[in-house]
Amino acid sequence: MRRLLNKLLGMRPGGPTGERTRLSLGDQADHAVIYAIGDVHGCHAALLDAEARILDDAAASDGRKLLVMLGDYIDRGPNSRQVIDHLLMPPPACFERVALCGNHDDLFYRFLLDPAAHLSWLQLGGRETLFSYGIDASHSLERPRGLERLAALTREAVPQHHVDFLRSLPSLLTIGPIVFVHAGLRPGLSLDEQSDEDLLWMREPFLSRGPELPVLVVHGHTPAPQVSHGKGRICIDTAAFATGHLAVLKIANGKTEVI
Repeated sequence: MRRLLNKLLGMRPGGPTGERTRLSLGDQADHAVIYAIGDVHGCHAALLDAEARILDDAAASDGRKLLVMLGDYIDRGPNSRQVIDHLLMPPPACFERVALCGNHDDLFYRFLLDPAAHLSWLQLGGRETLFSYGIDASHSLERPRGLERLAALTREAVPQHHVDFLRSLPSLLTIGPIVFVHAGLRPGLSLDEQSDEDLLWMREPFLSRGPELPVLVVHGHTPAPQVSHGKGRICIDTAAFATGHLAVLKIANGKTEVI
């Protein structure tokens, strides 16, 4: 398991990401309870299980309830299309939901815009994502004019509302002193100075140094067998596609708890 996780930590194609929307939802006290879900990676059943745990826990709370998704809804797991379909549906009753962008989601969107320039995405789990849309990328690429054929099949198979969803995903959410982001922050830089590449791809020096800002960062992107804590940060990417477990962090009354 650790060998697999170590291999995944090194996967990062070059190139900056484009600027995405950044959200602020006021103060933490505006929400009775906040739940954050880590990297889904095509694990639809694990997402449903996580939401069931959330609904069971939230039954005892009154007031506004917020569900924050930390990105990477696709790749590696078997049901990427189903995960996006699910996130396009209304959130659970009495909940608001914010879905942030992960680096894999951004890569998928870029592949849809220009397959030839982003073909390396297929090696990062993209083949599994396309397969969930009924496309065998390997078979297509082996045929004459394979890339052209793959691009055409992808345009036909991926619905426009999925493309719109990927395009619309924000890169950052702040609620009072809590920052929700897929990957992390560049230590010491203000939130306004952070690039989307930092927000979607950052590991070091963030993992060892923390944000070096007066905030708590809740993030995913760096898989581990269980939720991990560092300086000013909590990582909730538990490699659901490998472990079968999708982590949920609860924030209420100024305290955090894994459920």
